[in-house]
Amino acid sequence: MTIELTGSTLSISDLTRVARDGERVELSRDVAGRVRSGRAIVERLMPGDPIYGLNTGVGVRKRVRVPVEELPEFNRRSILEHRVGQGPPAPPDVVRAQLLLVTNSFARGTAGVRMELLEHLVGRLNDGALPEVRSLGSIGIADLPANADLAYGLLDGIELAAKEGLALLNHNAYSTARAALAFTDAERLVRTALVAAALDLEALAGNLSVLNVSGDDLHALLKGSYLEEPGAARNLQDPLSFRCIPQVAAAAHDAFAFARATIERELNRSQENPLVLLDEGSIVSVGSFDALPLAQALDLARIALAPLLTSAAERTVKLLQSPITGLPEGLAAEAGLAESGLSELGVPVQAFAAEAKLLAQPVSIETASTSHHEGIEDRITLAPLSARRLAEMVGLGARVVSVELVVAAQAVDLRGRPRLGAATTDLYAAVRELVPFTGRGDPPPQDLEPVVELVRRF
Repeated sequence: MTIELTGSTLSISDLTRVARDGERVELSRDVAGRVRSGRAIVERLMPGDPIYGLNTGVGVRKRVRVPVEELPEFNRRSILEHRVGQGPPAPPDVVRAQLLLVTNSFARGTAGVRMELLEHLVGRLNDGALPEVRSLGSIGIADLPANADLAYGLLDGIELAAKEGLALLNHNAYSTARAALAFTDAERLVRTALVAAALDLEALAGNLSVLNVSGDDLHALLKGSYLEEPGAARNLQDPLSFRCIPQVAAAAHDAFAFARATIERELNRSQENPLVLLDEGSIVSVGSFDALPLAQALDLARIALAPLLTSAAERTVKLLQSPITGLPEGLAAEAGLAESGLSELGVPVQAFAAEAKLLAQPVSIETASTSHHEGIEDRITLAPLSARRLAEMVGLGARVVSVELVVAAQAVDLRGRPRLGAATTDLYAAVRELVPFTGRGDPPPQDLEPVVELVRRF
């Protein structure tokens, strides 16, 4: 299935299919008219009054007028001058998503580029050849270094016309691409983590009375479980990490709903400067490249994810404790053994959760500097860092949940494998296909990477 680019209807799922599944793209029929209208405005205004980045330099050099005959060279040089990114290459799916977002933005017509350039970008998306984009160096007020790498690798000898160099540079496609892909993975982790939490309740023989106030999702996941039977609960009140699963999940749901709406708005927003106003036939200087809404939404998502993961780690450790579960210490195969069973899995799960929690620190509160470009560029958002931290946090979170699942499955088996809920049955079975019951004399599972991968795709 081909994704149609309109400049205003791209979704997170569309972006993911193009970035990770290699889905092809095509331009909507009405794109050419808008793009040509925008370009006509650029051509008409180019010889006239100074317009930032069109017929002037950029930054502090905005006061320098660029002669019309020098504009192609000026645009080419602008790309080269901003290639100051550092660090390892960004993942290919991020680069492909970044290119998609540039293409979709140009389809709005507000960048003022030629149709020939836009068609070239579509061709590069569909042929699958990607340039290398270095991952470090952007402050989130336009991803200039990453965008310069992308533009440099896309030119293929194409001579840029007036404004096209700045159009390729002055936007947040890199930050937005990283954000959308990391958020896709984060949403999947949250869904899987909720099923794992439901399995924890069954592993504990937990009290489902907490679901009488809230927890419709948990009700559905546990439908048919032995916990629905009278007298199944071991405790009058379970520890908070079990008892408050609905509240922690609800907080994550609300935060993620806000983040999703913000990210999808950014996918289809004009992020460039200056901006071509098609209806007014003018070009205006704006701050559309300020990615603060994106950075703050990602900060909120990480903050909401943190208690989900720390609670999962707490439940995991408690399932290893005999006074709480009524099962053998460490979920050993038999009571009274000197062997530790799964006790030592409590160490890495706490390490993963602690490291993940540190990544929840907000970055959009920014560190301002008035020293760059005579104090003109005095704001940063760190949106790329916010997105990268979400991706890293999701990776650690998948490891937290993988340990949680192995421990919960062991506890379920020691309870005689009672009847599980509708969703937890499937997750338990998937875990047991990868990791067998730890019997007497067996060490704990040595490699949980297959379970980590299960968490990522469940």
